[in-house]
Order: sequence, then structure tokens, then C-alpha cells
Amino acid sequence: MAITAEELETLLRDSFPNGQVTITDLAGDGNHYAAEIIDESFRGLNRVQQQRAVYAALKGKMDGSQGELHALALTTKAPE
Repeated sequence: MAITAEELETLLRDSFPNGQVTITDLAGDGNHYAAEIIDESFRGLNRVQQQRAVYAALKGKMDGSQGELHALALTTKAPE
């Protein structure tokens, strides 16, 4: 089962309510997206820590071969 861009954006906005979240559908198949998240909570965290926070926000949607989301290219950073 695929996930819509809107569902993905909702999950991310729930965890980063004050952040800027931009979702791009890379393949039109509901399985390959790019997400840019700019949020103050990333300040002082390294890239791995930032991405772990995003994966936690996805609440298992990328887990295992039966995950609803196959690929997510992430760009994360704190606001300038």
C-alpha cells in the first residue's frame, strides 16, 4: 500500500509543527518522495540525529518490506 504526499506531510507536520515541510513526489507512484524539513529542533544535531527524528515521525511507515513508503530522500536543517 502506498502513501500519499498529503499523508506524508501530515505525519511530518505533526512532529515538526513549527517547521517548514516540503514534499516532492519523485516518481508519481506513492513510494518515492523527497522531503525538506527545516525546523529549530534540528539545531545542534548532526545529520544522522536529524534524520532519525524524521524516521521516528514516520511511525513505522518505512519499516520492512511491507512499509507504505519505499524511498525518502531527506534534506534536514535548522533555520538560518
